[in-house]
Amino acid sequence: MILRLRGLHRGPLGFGLLGCILAYEGPVHLLYLDDSGSAANPNEDYLVLGGLSIFEAQANWFTQELDNLASTIDPGNPHGLEFHASEIFSRRKHPWKGMSKDDAIGVIKAVLDVFRRSYDSARAFACVVHKTSYLGQDPMELAFEDLCSRFDLYLNRLRQGGERQRGILILDESAQETSLQRLSKEFRTVGTQWGVVGNLAETPLFVDSHASRAIQIADHISYAVFRRYNYHDATYFDIISSRFDQCDGVVHGLAHKQLNCRDCMCPACLTRRREPNSGR
Repeated sequence: MILRLRGLHRGPLGFGLLGCILAYEGPVHLLYLDDSGSAANPNEDYLVLGGLSIFEAQANWFTQELDNLASTIDPGNPHGLEFHASEIFSRRKHPWKGMSKDDAIGVIKAVLDVFRRSYDSARAFACVVHKTSYLGQDPMELAFEDLCSRFDLYLNRLRQGGERQRGILILDESAQETSLQRLSKEFRTVGTQWGVVGNLAETPLFVDSHASRAIQIADHISYAVFRRYNYHDATYFDIISSRFDQCDGVVHGLAHKQLNCRDCMCPACLTRRREPNSGR
């Protein structure tokens, strides 16, 4: 079977080719990831890597939904409009510059609502890294390792239920592209600290966020998580909180990596304390 990845760039039809064709037999889940926060910014306590996992055939629906939303904001050039949460919130660039704060917040909520009301099989994933808890370590690499393992465990659960699922990671273009590709190869051979990652069909793929509606949704998910932890603002997080991967009452799709936070009441920490044998 020749798999053509869809939904990775804008266009009149709302879908297209990634630019490469992967030869792989069987269904594929795509985990789109983007980051929020900066590893180098001393004024931010956290860095977040997060996004959404969807079945490859569902990507076109997300593209069409965001294209429809874009047409209400910039009817003359809907396909040229990129939804980038921090830019929408700051309202410094067209078309956000002329919006009121409430209208801008409404756009961010509308993008997140597309994910909230999407397919039942769609899952949110995010890793929150408290930077000063891991001095001397790259928070992006910590988050990436964690999410590779969580995505692999999710796919393992699907396999145990009789589904033959493999996964592909798709990230926004990043200065860390080379290091993340190297890490993913190591995870598939040497393993992460939690074991070998065995369900990834390829090394990560990197795309321009302007050309991918799904990456734009991943951007909003990571932004929502970042606002929740860095600014204690759950305005956006609450929209998608129920969509993080979970099983038997434990939220597996959200990780809060911080030392000495035993009293944290976030969903990631709270559900693990309630189920002490649930793992990391």
